[in-house]
Amino acid sequence: MLANFTSAIFTSLLLFSTPPKSGSENKLWVRGKNPFLPQSDIDLMEFPLNLEFLEAEFFLWGSVGCGLDKVAPSLAEGGPPPIGGRKANLDPLIRDIVMQFAYQEVGHIRAIKKTIKGFPRPLLDISSGNFAKIMDMAFKRKLNPPFDPYANGLNYLLAAYVIPYVGLTGYVGANPKLQSPQAKRLVAGLLGVESAQDAVIRGLLYERALQKVHPYDITVAEFTGRISDLRNKIGKKGVKDEGLVVPPVMGPEGRTPGNIIAGDEDSLACDRTPEEILRIVYGTGSENIPGGFFPKGADGRIARSYCHQRD
Repeated sequence: MLANFTSAIFTSLLLFSTPPKSGSENKLWVRGKNPFLPQSDIDLMEFPLNLEFLEAEFFLWGSVGCGLDKVAPSLAEGGPPPIGGRKANLDPLIRDIVMQFAYQEVGHIRAIKKTIKGFPRPLLDISSGNFAKIMDMAFKRKLNPPFDPYANGLNYLLAAYVIPYVGLTGYVGANPKLQSPQAKRLVAGLLGVESAQDAVIRGLLYERALQKVHPYDITVAEFTGRISDLRNKIGKKGVKDEGLVVPPVMGPEGRTPGNIIAGDEDSLACDRTPEEILRIVYGTGSENIPGGFFPKGADGRIARSYCHQRD
């Protein structure tokens, strides 16, 4: 009875949650430049725009079937449309959650661009083919059939597991390097919401940890462990990522295999540098070789500096 009532609520909510018409943004966006910010702060706030664009497009397409070009075109600034985005086959609850994430990411992009100039949306690959390659890398073999993040809610949650945690570790890494109160406040606000999104995704997956992912006969827990292992491997800076079920010695205080929230030995969030993040989101293990989610490379002074090093 309660389940039917809850489902009815979410269905009703979604009826009133239609994509806005092109150009009908809810909040006025004004590009901001702050001449009083140190260049290092600007660079560190600019870099995460890459991840925020990626999350916004993935969550928007998955939940409402369109991206920034329709929802908030001025934020995209004419950047190329993403490759392969499409509406996912989600149940009402998961769709509602993902849609909330999507609009939160729109706000994050706006908040960053109010503070610094930023850059147009880079070319992104959010296609099922790209996610299939990531999963094949994680399992060191080709999954058959190829993994499709848009096929159902569980697949989509597993694909979502791939992205937000990388961004939040970047914010943790950037925070102690920031100098200005304005930059620290912005990053703290972004980190809080990104961490909450990751916690929701992990919580939903933890509830299904022992469930087999059809048709692979592989549990959700193993998928998360493999994805985390892959990020550790190509990040090249040790263990900063853990799946939902771990050896007890790696769990909180070394006492439990349950690992609903990832953390270090003191249960603090791990940090990553821009170099580590580029290695992961490029899927190449090199900050100098674009690929993966960013076929032509990420943007901003930090990311471009590594492309120039390659040249």
